[in-house]
Amino acid sequence: MKYEKKQTGNKFDQDVSFGFQQVNTKAHKKLIHNVFDSVAGRYNIMNDLMSGGLHRFWKKVALDRISPQREQILLDVAGGTGDIANGFLKRGGGYAIVYDINEKMLLTGLNNNLDHGNIHSPLIACGDAAAIPIRSGSLDACTIVFGLRNVTDREAALKEMCRVLKIGGHFICIEFSPAVVGPLKKIYDAYSFNVIPWLGQKIAGDREAYQYLVESIRRFPQPAALTEEMLMAGFRNVTETPLTGGIVFVHSGWRV
Repeated sequence: MKYEKKQTGNKFDQDVSFGFQQVNTKAHKKLIHNVFDSVAGRYNIMNDLMSGGLHRFWKKVALDRISPQREQILLDVAGGTGDIANGFLKRGGGYAIVYDINEKMLLTGLNNNLDHGNIHSPLIACGDAAAIPIRSGSLDACTIVFGLRNVTDREAALKEMCRVLKIGGHFICIEFSPAVVGPLKKIYDAYSFNVIPWLGQKIAGDREAYQYLVESIRRFPQPAALTEEMLMAGFRNVTETPLTGGIVFVHSGWRV
């Protein structure tokens, strides 16, 4: 489906990338919601299949950087089924909140915890990353792992994630990157555009959702550009670290 660009100065009428399409912001939120409604039930198994289990290593890196402590409070934005928040608590973190715009993803994570008898589950809250209902300067750490490229208003979301951190609070974003190193890029592109949508069809029953996820990586900013966005949002001591040949980058920043 194609959407006409609206020629107005209203921020909510501006176009946003949905994969290789340009859609208005209202349509973008609805389309993202539909994607994750569709894949929620098979989300975790698809992550293992698509990445060959590497997503577990990448998430471990995020937790290593946060270094959970008993007195810390973590907010995991676009936290979905709660991998990061659960890992934070298992490592001895104090409190964790999974914040996601999609109810089905949150409920999938909650049900998984109940099924496994996990009594130390994180809190869950449903809402938009661009409007986090938490008091300024309240949190020790904030993460967004494989979620930032799905956010409709990235600028507002980054500012919000900075705002809710205490002075000295740590922000970690892990995201797929278009900056894959040369020798790996052709193999990675062939795998992404051919195998991942096929897996989406066979396992999750939704080829288009995974086609979008592949395309969204190519429309995500280069690492240096995201660093600039983080600085504009208020983060300092910002760093970017490639993992697995640049398939994924760790973006770290602090509120100072």
